Amino acid sequence: QIQLMESGGGSVQAGQSLTLSCTVSTDHYTYNIMGWFRRAPGKEREGVAAIYPGGGTTYYASSVKGRFTISQDNAKKTVYLQMNNLTPEDTAMYYCAASVYGTAWTSPGHYDYWGQGTQVTVSS
Repeated sequence: QIQLMESGGGSVQAGQSLTLSCTVSTDHYTYNIMGWFRRAPGKEREGVAAIYPGGGTTYYASSVKGRFTISQDNAKKTVYLQMNNLTPEDTAMYYCAASVYGTAWTSPGHYDYWGQGTQVTVSS
């Protein structure tokens, strides 16, 4: 059974950093897209960043571009989300997702597997 396990969430002050990790039980580079999503209370699930493991192409939501970096470590079967200069607006549950054949990285429906999520809370 394919499993995605997120870690690295926590509570920080505005301006600080966190690094989220997503470890996949299978070779993550076999997926077409690895993405990070978040859901804040009362809001829709939002695509934050994605990486196409085959070529390493990355994409970011405009709200996080320049502050967040997605990367991968093939040997560790892990995808990371480095989050810098966090703001209270980044407070949410963050989810890792894997897509086998999807092409639209911002569309949750294009993903086949999801992790349980890790909470990020940023206080001002």
